[in-house]
Amino acid sequence: MTEHLLPPLKPIAMKERISLLFLEKGELDVLDGAFVLVDSAGVRTHIPVGSVACLMLEPGSRVSHAAAVLASRVGCLLIWVGEAGVRLYAAGQPGGARSDKLLYQAKLALDDEARLKVIRKMYTMRFKEEAPARRSVEQLRGIEGARVRKLYPMLAQRYGLEWKGRDYDPANWQSGDLLNRCVSSATACLYGISEAAILAAGYAPAIGFIHTGKPLSFVYDIADLFKFDTVIPIAFQVAAQKHPDPERAVRLGCRDSFRQTKLLERIIPMIEEVLASGELTPPPPHEEAVPIAIPNPESIGDAGHRG
Repeated sequence: MTEHLLPPLKPIAMKERISLLFLEKGELDVLDGAFVLVDSAGVRTHIPVGSVACLMLEPGSRVSHAAAVLASRVGCLLIWVGEAGVRLYAAGQPGGARSDKLLYQAKLALDDEARLKVIRKMYTMRFKEEAPARRSVEQLRGIEGARVRKLYPMLAQRYGLEWKGRDYDPANWQSGDLLNRCVSSATACLYGISEAAILAAGYAPAIGFIHTGKPLSFVYDIADLFKFDTVIPIAFQVAAQKHPDPERAVRLGCRDSFRQTKLLERIIPMIEEVLASGELTPPPPHEEAVPIAIPNPESIGDAGHRG
């Protein structure tokens, strides 16, 4: 009789994972049951895919079918990005949106009154004050944009930099100045883990409230709640230091910040709180809904035991 020598596959909770890793110039594959990056010289670098929220795949990376399957099974999001992460081209969904959560999110976005309540909640969370009364969605978006545009010059003054505005060409990475490249790298990191958290929670990245009409509209909505408390100051700090490899310095700084602030632990509860402000009752899961990919086995221990 064949016996399983390895323990059953169990996912690590999103809040307990490493936020993200950037990979380039190699092929992702599964060798001897392990997730590895193999470079052109044949050097293998093992990657703890089961404990990473998402892998950012830069130009020069290739992914085998086995690697994509393993990433999906353990709930690690694969994101194909441009050089230094300035563009997010595509993402492989680890499970994708659940129908009940998707219907709830869509219902909120399509109900004008509920959507306005959600946007007002986002405004309050972001600026730590109540949104102006009797304002439409468009007016609140305009007020938010004006306030954000004032934050960049304030940060530039703090770090002794000159802010010329948010101006860059996604098709030509070097066309932007140092500060814009640092900001782009920082926001790409934040968008990556925000999308991973949204998908892990069962929602759709495309159904946004403030941002609409884009594949990552809801990602932008949620990331904006954390942007100026986490990644944007790091981008300005690295730009002020004139680091020889600023994009890498930004990524490392964002990684450390995500870990110190326990960002992954905070994002999903924040999503639930934001959507609950719409004051609509979530639909129950459908009886024919597909179960989660890796169900946790029942245990005789309580929640404090590790099985």
